[in-house]
Amino acid sequence: MIQVKGDDYFMKEALKEASKAYEEGEIPVGAVVVANERIIARAHNQTELLNDITAHAEIVAITAAATALGSKYLKECSLYVTLEPCVMCAGALYWSQISRVVYGASDDKKGFMRYGKELLHPSTTLEYGVLHKECEAFLQNFFTAIRNRL
Repeated sequence: MIQVKGDDYFMKEALKEASKAYEEGEIPVGAVVVANERIIARAHNQTELLNDITAHAEIVAITAAATALGSKYLKECSLYVTLEPCVMCAGALYWSQISRVVYGASDDKKGFMRYGKELLHPSTTLEYGVLHKECEAFLQNFFTAIRNRL
């Protein structure tokens, strides 16, 4: 019997990465890159830890996946990320030529979709809303906790 892991499974893995970011005081965004039904890269936001504004989960995951594959192109890969990528990350995804992007929660203020799917490579397919409520709740809980500390 062949067991195929679906979008929910991989988004739950991305949520595990978001949990790590939460515990480290980072904005809780997690990402995994999948090739041939296997996770080849895991990442979460590390902007505070690395003091690097570009250390978004997506960028870290792209770099790790490229290293794992020995190629700068991720043509046969899917990225699962808990929050809609920003414009910077969409640009990196474009240049990686990733096959598929799947995100959970939308980001109406900073997400790339306000500019359109055209920011991704023409061969990239897009799915969104996978485990939307879970991804959104994670972010809301984080920002509520921060507001309560102030």
